[in-house]
Amino acid sequence: MGLPPALLLQLLAALVAGGFTTLTASPFELWWLGPVAIGLLYTGLHALTPAQAALKGWLYGVALFASGTSWVYVSIHDYGYTSVPLAVFLTTLFVTILALFFAGTFWLYRRFISARLAFISFAGAWVLGEVLRTYLFTGFPWLLLGSGYVDSPLAAWAPVGGVYLLSLLVALSGTFAAELLFRRQWWAVAPLAAIWLIPMALPQQWTTQASDPTRVALLQGNLPQLLKWTPEGQRTAANTYSELTREVADEVDLIVWPETALPMVEEQARPVLERVQANLPPDVALLTGIVQRDEQERYFNSVIGVGNVEGSYQKEHLVPFGEYLPLESVLRGAIDFFDLPMSAFTKGEHEQTPMQAAGISIGNAICYEIIYPQLVARRAQDSDVIMTVSNDTWFGASIGPHQHLQMARLRALENGRYVIRATSNGITAIIDDNGRIVKRAPQFETTLLTGEFYAMEGLTPFTRTGSWPAWLLAGLMLVPGMATARTTRQRRS
Repeated sequence: MGLPPALLLQLLAALVAGGFTTLTASPFELWWLGPVAIGLLYTGLHALTPAQAALKGWLYGVALFASGTSWVYVSIHDYGYTSVPLAVFLTTLFVTILALFFAGTFWLYRRFISARLAFISFAGAWVLGEVLRTYLFTGFPWLLLGSGYVDSPLAAWAPVGGVYLLSLLVALSGTFAAELLFRRQWWAVAPLAAIWLIPMALPQQWTTQASDPTRVALLQGNLPQLLKWTPEGQRTAANTYSELTREVADEVDLIVWPETALPMVEEQARPVLERVQANLPPDVALLTGIVQRDEQERYFNSVIGVGNVEGSYQKEHLVPFGEYLPLESVLRGAIDFFDLPMSAFTKGEHEQTPMQAAGISIGNAICYEIIYPQLVARRAQDSDVIMTVSNDTWFGASIGPHQHLQMARLRALENGRYVIRATSNGITAIIDDNGRIVKRAPQFETTLLTGEFYAMEGLTPFTRTGSWPAWLLAGLMLVPGMATARTTRQRRS
């Protein structure tokens, strides 16, 4: 006995919506598809049982992550030393497990929320589901619904409430549009118009820039990942970054090397850094990603500096399987992917003071950390600029680096801070305080990017409060639907 045609149509709509959501993000940037995706998911949802709603949510998640995080296969197969069948299996496992977040959200929504004011409560449930995905099991806030709106008419909302407010407004746009188009609820025109027109009246500038710019050089070594940690790779890295630095040392105030630019621990890298420092003008600062090792033989993914630099930074939010191994006693050695170089890092302290370099206060976010809005907002509170160093070589020639860059742009917009981004093989870029790319380097080339950025003063509303107002608003939007559902259950009993 097959599935009813109406249910099949709903499940097909979920798959289409997942693909549409991927298309809102870079490199496609078809942001207008976001409300369409939400409309496809919202329409007819209350005609389903909780189990059917969970299946619809799960299929949406499968389509979203299969299309939007296809770079996971590249990381596992190309750089994780795994066979094609095993890489396909692990990628499929990754996608199907992540999709359970949407299955759970849709089940809970359909089980505990009534159809009354559903256009509000669905948007609230959506955002709370994203919050859960951000933090549960270390979190994975990749492809949040609002992430694709840095170039959209909604962008001015980002400094007010961050990515979760953007997600909430996109979700509301989808539900209001569905009410308008399918139920002829003409009142929905007013709130829909307000969501998209109010940004025109919002301030376009929440922070102010220093009078003088800082000249910066961002280095991109483009070293092969598979050779990086070999003796040959270490020599090549030292020579490449030393030579690129020599070319530009007299022209800039700050030089930035990417994440683990020198594939060795700090004490091994010190002779290289000292030789480079000897050729730097006295006022020039050089910052680099490096591996630090302490007296207890713990390793840290860090940023240190030479020259006109004070302080260091140790990465706080590590990548599961890439930088540390959950259930290490069970998984270590099981397959080659679980034995990647430097996959046993220790996380840094929660509170770390900004680094000082070339007279600028720098808030760090190493690689994966830039996708966490709360973490970056915390760094921005005491910093003039956000710096992110990354090794996006793991993504290969996939859409991953483009998505990663887009999220860095959104962090710049949220916090009214320039973001300077140095990566191993792209996409290296200077991003201004409105999230616009000032300059970028081509991918897959050994090059350096020179330009200017401004130290920024003042805080955006989002930097001051973080995501809590958007989360609270999302929670309050569930109250009418939950109260109505409870009353209905009491009457039936």
